[in-house]
Amino acid sequence: MARSNKPMVWSMFAAGGTIAAFVFPALVLLTFMAAYGKVPEILEYEAMRSFAAGWIGKLFLLAVIVPSLWHAAHRLRTALHGLGLRADHAVAYIGYSVAAVGSLLALYYLLQI
Repeated sequence: MARSNKPMVWSMFAAGGTIAAFVFPALVLLTFMAAYGKVPEILEYEAMRSFAAGWIGKLFLLAVIVPSLWHAAHRLRTALHGLGLRADHAVAYIGYSVAAVGSLLALYYLLQI
């Protein structure tokens, strides 16, 4: 029986989809609040920076960013396939490479805080 990388890709896709469904609507609401000048005190720059500077904050942000990148890469791959682009190996390689580089960059920049 041949081994496949599909379980790894599907698990990242599922985690990213779950995060997108639960976290992004809250982020949109907070963005609208910030646009109208109604930012809660806990979400001001200094409070968020101190949250991101701690290890728990870094792990939380990494747990939001990385699966979301992999979810987006897989969504883009399936959408392009549905639109008729049949170069699946090239699209998969490019999409997942971008997700991997984005994940590494997110880790790098979070460690710089």
